[in-house]
Amino acid sequence: MEKLRKAIEQYGRWSELTTYMNRIEGDIHIDFSRSLENAKALLETISKEICRTKSVEVDNNINLNALLKKAFKAIGYTGSTLVTQVSSALATIGQLMGELRNEIGPSSHGKSLEELKERNHKVDELTKEFLIDTTESIACFLIKTFENENQIFKHGTVESKPSYIENEDFNEYWDNVYGEFEMGNYSYTASEILFRVDYPAYIIEYKVFIEDEEGEE
Repeated sequence: MEKLRKAIEQYGRWSELTTYMNRIEGDIHIDFSRSLENAKALLETISKEICRTKSVEVDNNINLNALLKKAFKAIGYTGSTLVTQVSSALATIGQLMGELRNEIGPSSHGKSLEELKERNHKVDELTKEFLIDTTESIACFLIKTFENENQIFKHGTVESKPSYIENEDFNEYWDNVYGEFEMGNYSYTASEILFRVDYPAYIIEYKVFIEDEEGEE
């Protein structure tokens, strides 16, 4: 889970999540039900922390699907945005992970010795990889989006909010990639559309661009 580890290194407040990550990676081949259990707990912890910070109430018995939706809404995504629709689909996978965990877990309804022996082989390696990669993708997106949603970046000792005019290098890069869009007599660059229509997304892409630029120095 290298991407998630890098995100945690960047945003130290999430360092306690390494406990879940170590368990996920340590048990994936030995007892995949435990990996699933900790993957589910990882997403629950991130979502609950986001909701807590944003003063969003969460019921004690809320399921993972609903919890993830609350977390995305707390960050600022409405139900109509594409990213929320995608996250809902991924959240459904999270629910299926919980059901699968119950099916292959050692304490689920009691198992025969043969069932205990074979239960970890009910999930093939590609499916295991897909489920864990999905967990990591959701976790990284939640953390990075949450940390960037305040739209504050540090330049030296001064904190400032990026504006469109000041980001000429990024805007030029984005426009070179996605070009210009014409609508009747009107024409807009890709960077201007992103800035005006989905500012949080503009901020995220801007931050990625800056990090890539710094990494090449």
